[in-house]
Amino acid sequence: MKAAFLIPLLLVAGVGLGGGTAFGVHQLLPSPATAATAPVKAAPVFVPTGKILAPLVSTTGRLSGYVSFEVQLETEESDAAFVTARLPLLLDAINMRTFRAPMASGPDGMLPDLAVFRKLVTASASEAFGMNKVRRVVIMQATPA
Repeated sequence: MKAAFLIPLLLVAGVGLGGGTAFGVHQLLPSPATAATAPVKAAPVFVPTGKILAPLVSTTGRLSGYVSFEVQLETEESDAAFVTARLPLLLDAINMRTFRAPMASGPDGMLPDLAVFRKLVTASASEAFGMNKVRRVVIMQATPA
């Protein structure tokens, strides 16, 4: 009598455990159809801005000199033409910010603070192109002018 009761009980327990495991795996892992429809990230495109001439202003507001930057903007391929067409707006936004941003560093004030300039260009890019059009600002070169 004991064996007749134990076999159906083990069968029901096995089906319950197997079903619970299958449900848990289905919830945690994406199905192949979902994985196939996942969006593919577009390759980044770098848009050069050309030379940007900026004043080196100290924290006291004194003009130390000028520096020439070469900058590239990382964006998606679909936004590259939009960003390129609106580069004059970016340069205008940079010019309106640089005289207020203390970028001069070093003992003689002739070294630019690249972190300040990168933040300045990022804020200018958001103003000129809108939010999330430019992923990253890459400073290629900084040369005293």
